[in-house]
Amino acid sequence: MDFKTEQEKFWAGTFGTDYISRNKSEEYLASNLNFFSKAFNQLGRPSSIIEFGPNVGMNLRAIKLLFPNIELSGVEINKTAAEELSNFIGKENVFNDSIFNYNPTKKFDVSLIKGVLIHINPDMLPTVYEKLYNSSNKYILVAEYYNPSPTTVSYRGHDDRLFKRDFAGELLETYDDLELIDYGFAYKRDKAFPQDDITWFLLKKK
Repeated sequence: MDFKTEQEKFWAGTFGTDYISRNKSEEYLASNLNFFSKAFNQLGRPSSIIEFGPNVGMNLRAIKLLFPNIELSGVEINKTAAEELSNFIGKENVFNDSIFNYNPTKKFDVSLIKGVLIHINPDMLPTVYEKLYNSSNKYILVAEYYNPSPTTVSYRGHDDRLFKRDFAGELLETYDDLELIDYGFAYKRDKAFPQDDITWFLLKKK
């Protein structure tokens, strides 16, 4: 693969592969079911979704349980994760490359990104925002660590690998036909369905 940033190499390599085993569990699937039942409450029954950075598809697995007939697609940089994802949603529905190299050729009811924008080189965010926007015919769900102003945080002992900011706000400022229709927060100390302090924003094209 042709990488433009150090962050891409990081997730395409051993660290991204090791991430797989840390995030595969029935408990995480249950938490995701709870999460998406709330985040998707305002959009009815979507017929198709594309996720940017799905790893092995733990988010998509939960969404498939909620909407059994939904068409699933994913853009995943890590080869090992992409292969496992392909076993679930079909190889033809997986783009195994960097998000930066993905060129939307069709639109989906929902474009989703969850816990991925925080790991993107900030200089490349406009490119990812464009991919999210151009892949959606109606909704965009952004679920990330929120901070009102851009900040960088050490991530598992690594520098320049986690960035917090108002991603949804930047999308709203970039595309004037987007509107915020719902938002919420999932807390890591939730006794039943913990998530990793994720703030989510559901945007809709007017």
